[in-house]
Amino acid sequence: MSDAGTVLVTGATGNTGSWVVSGLRRRGRRARAASRRPAPADADAVRFDWADARTFAPAVSGVEAVYLVAPVGVAEPMPLVRPFFQAASAAGVRRVVQLSSSAVGRGDPVLGEIHDLGARTFDEYTALRPSWFMQNFVGDHPVADGIRRRGEIATATGHGRLGFIDAADIAAVAVEALVRAEYLGGELVLTGPDSLSYPQAAQMVADVLAEPVRHIDLATDELAARLTAAGYPADFSAALAALDARIRAGEQDFVTTTVADITGRPPTSLREFLFRERRRLGWSPRVG
Repeated sequence: MSDAGTVLVTGATGNTGSWVVSGLRRRGRRARAASRRPAPADADAVRFDWADARTFAPAVSGVEAVYLVAPVGVAEPMPLVRPFFQAASAAGVRRVVQLSSSAVGRGDPVLGEIHDLGARTFDEYTALRPSWFMQNFVGDHPVADGIRRRGEIATATGHGRLGFIDAADIAAVAVEALVRAEYLGGELVLTGPDSLSYPQAAQMVADVLAEPVRHIDLATDELAARLTAAGYPADFSAALAALDARIRAGEQDFVTTTVADITGRPPTSLREFLFRERRRLGWSPRVG
């Protein structure tokens, strides 16, 4: 890729997208921040809406590379992504870096299907496959909600472990994959430095807050029912619970050196992340 090439960043206001935009701009690259409500003060912001295919062609015009965050909250995103890929290919986009998941391989439902189509459409297509986001402990997520409301983390993972990763580290890898002259390959599996269980994570949160935070171990169906009762859609609740069952079975108990190998620095540990974001943890125990 040339140094002057413009990069379109979808999901530009999200967990990873905002970091990708700032990372590209620090590198002197033009980052076209795509969102449904582009910031008026950002001259390179562009309106982009997965539900409106008319926004696709203007967004990809003159673009060399795309950071792709799939439509959020859409059960069947392929009818939206396919015409976007067609518009990007017609515009001459050569490289796409997709945010996927360590639990999703090429060809698997939803994100894996997007990965497969993209790899068949573009010469240089990379799927980032990160482990679970550390931001789940502080953002809009059932784990964070449980910490804030009850001082507990309820999962169906048992003592299964996973390599929690900071979204900033995912974005740092994404920036390298987008701008390096050499193509970094078809997929990159990303984790933090440690494989940890949720009981261990709960203890770390408790240490940071200096307040008790416990892990509640539920059966898979119990977790799905609890999430549904809390107001989450039934299909979303079932999907989260099913992922927990896979963690319990040991599928995600691994770490990779990919972040360090590509960025030249070690990934953020969960303890470091929690101290950095402790004001967002928000647990305040009630007295009495």
